[in-house]
Amino acid sequence: STYDEFWKSRSIWRHYKATKPSVLTVGGWFDTEDPIGPLRTFKEIEKAGPQNKNMLVMGPWNHGGFARGDGDRLGNVSFGAKTGVFYREKIEFPFFMHFLKSKGDGNMAKAWIFETGVNQWRRYEAWPPPKSANKTFHLAPEGKLSPQAPTAATNEEYISDPAKPVPYINTVTVTVNNTYMTEDQRFAAARPDVLVFKTEPLEADVTVMGPIGVDLKVSTSGTDSDFVLKLIDVYPGDYPEPVPPTAVKMGGYQQLVRGEPFRGKYRQSIEKPVAFVPNQPDHIKFEMPDVAHTFRRGHRIMVQVQSSWFPLTDRNPQKFLDIPKARNSDFVKATQRVYLGGADGSKIELRILD
Repeated sequence: STYDEFWKSRSIWRHYKATKPSVLTVGGWFDTEDPIGPLRTFKEIEKAGPQNKNMLVMGPWNHGGFARGDGDRLGNVSFGAKTGVFYREKIEFPFFMHFLKSKGDGNMAKAWIFETGVNQWRRYEAWPPPKSANKTFHLAPEGKLSPQAPTAATNEEYISDPAKPVPYINTVTVTVNNTYMTEDQRFAAARPDVLVFKTEPLEADVTVMGPIGVDLKVSTSGTDSDFVLKLIDVYPGDYPEPVPPTAVKMGGYQQLVRGEPFRGKYRQSIEKPVAFVPNQPDHIKFEMPDVAHTFRRGHRIMVQVQSSWFPLTDRNPQKFLDIPKARNSDFVKATQRVYLGGADGSKIELRILD
């Protein structure tokens, strides 16, 4: 209370109360620590009142990448420009000059969004852009991802073994790789415990702007299991190699665009976990963090489904129990099934820009 009284007695307090708050929220599409935090912060400030000057910037960065470095690439993926420099000079500097020194016209976009895939900055007056709509893509037999729902109901299955979890990258490391969110997923696609679904080569660009809706119809032979969904941009086989060339061939590269795990016991609520009934189909529905990505003509949209993502997520014993207290004998194999087609088969929803 003494602190409050001190500031209330000062002119800065009266000035603050008389002005409209101005907030610039900055985040990275590939932030390994918190990709969703800036998006939710922006959304909550927006709901708090239109009188706020509320701005969002999302660039192709990992954690804090906007504040350091050029921001021209992350891992194997190039963004074709110094995005970090652009942000600091063309967005952050004018913001502070206007709101701290009353210089400049203050005509700033509601959202500055870097669109990966085409590697362009976009200005929007709302996020997600209003000229976008949800489109459903169905997981289909023979590894297909299709806008049309399969008429016949069927399923694909795999064995999830906690002793051989699916790794999040294809190298050995003792630290978290802060570029994994653009990593090549070909190593995972080749595993028998990863299901792969992909479109035909696209006849036109497909631009996805906003959150990704997931509805998986699944079953497990255990009583608890994790399900991980990854959205991937598959480059064409003749994609040009970088100059100078690197050890990773970009032709056929499977770039991770967004990945999210879900622990099955929380499918009904976070507060009250429930066990699976072995081999009984159930639905897992969740929302993945936003993206701003264009899948170019000739590329494919891919979805991978798996039940481990080690060590980003701890191994699930695939028994309904308190996992930190699990013993070695509690970790068992499980047969996972993903159900396709019919009236309620597995699908994802992408917000497509018109």
